[in-house]
Amino acid sequence: MSHQVKSAILLVGGMGTRMQPLTFSTPKPMLKVAGIPFTEHQIVKAREAGITEIVLATSFMAEIFEPYFGDGKRFGISISYAVEESALGTGGAIRNAASKLKGEGSVVIFNGDVLSSHDLVEQMKFHHSHEADATLYLTDVPDARAFGVVELDSENRILSFNEKMENPPTNIINAGCYIFNKSVLQSIPENTVVSVERETFPALLQSGGRLFGFVDSRYWLDIGNPGALLKATKDLTSGLATSVALDRAIEEGRIVKINNEVLTAKNIDIHQPSTQDAGCFIDSGAVVGIHSRLSNCIIGEGAVIGEKAVLINTFVAPGFNVPPATIAESVFLGFSRPK
Repeated sequence: MSHQVKSAILLVGGMGTRMQPLTFSTPKPMLKVAGIPFTEHQIVKAREAGITEIVLATSFMAEIFEPYFGDGKRFGISISYAVEESALGTGGAIRNAASKLKGEGSVVIFNGDVLSSHDLVEQMKFHHSHEADATLYLTDVPDARAFGVVELDSENRILSFNEKMENPPTNIINAGCYIFNKSVLQSIPENTVVSVERETFPALLQSGGRLFGFVDSRYWLDIGNPGALLKATKDLTSGLATSVALDRAIEEGRIVKINNEVLTAKNIDIHQPSTQDAGCFIDSGAVVGIHSRLSNCIIGEGAVIGEKAVLINTFVAPGFNVPPATIAESVFLGFSRPK
């Protein structure tokens, strides 16, 4: 039996309330990171690891995903969609999506809001060699209080799983990518609200299931708020984080790198002299005025930055005109809740 896992589920159903106002008209997984929808980064990562089919578990603004990703042919992977009519929790969403899978083997589960450079192929090999029922990708963080914390034995078998606590016993956290055997998927009840973190994993431990942790300390970021979105774009631009989807887009000329620290789409108009510092992404059709300065900003499609504007850590909505000489830091310009 090969270690290769061919099927995956990507959880992209969250409402992204912490991302408002960016998520008023775009679901969080479709927000652009370094100019590419976040979900695309994950789909390409799956494909590169040898996965041939992926189900997007959608709910909030489900209708946005299929027009962009289609059947997956454009991305070299088969894509299908499972829509939750009502929120079922992480476990319920996984179970709902599993019914769309055609493959028979183990399944990779991706959380829809994690950017990581972890080695998915090695996680698959680890899962296979340890004959695991479930293998969790784990990483270590300086402060683990906001995350699910895992304790391991000397063979990396999971001993305990503690959800968000004030004094965590370790700094090794659940990093949001799992491999489940089919038996684990089938143990999750259908059409029921279930949390894998609070119910499925503890039940597996209690029943003596083979639950293992694959620890990988490479780049990891939980993209839960707008600041993290800016950081992810900056880290991908600088090379601190890696993404094959971004590499391919640059190779194909869909995204252009300026001075090794600024990313732009094609068809933009930057008036000189002006300054764009590290971590900026400027989307197609945008116009950047003379004597303006942008630092760690995301500029939406067709936006216009007036001359002498200074924007720092700021998001500009698609099509919005920033008046000349505007000075703004850590704000959202032009985003409004749909009527």
